[in-house]
Amino acid sequence: MTVDPPPGGFVGPVKRSATIAGHATSISLEPVFWEALEAAAGERSLPLNALIAAIDHARIQAADPPNLASALRSWLMARAEASARG
Repeated sequence: MTVDPPPGGFVGPVKRSATIAGHATSISLEPVFWEALEAAAGERSLPLNALIAAIDHARIQAADPPNLASALRSWLMARAEASARG
């Protein structure tokens, strides 16, 4: 079986800062996830920091919360799966 790389190739995480509840935090995500987060924020007419804060708020409600980067990736994948189902 052969698998083609994604457009632009395989790229490692990029660290960016986000402000959540007035505190700066650094998040490392692959560019494809940053792009997806920016698109999701735009669809909701939210600043990127506001969407990240909302996902973080949901994350910390979990019994065993994952790290923020994992929560962001999981949220984006769940969103993509829901979109694919229609």
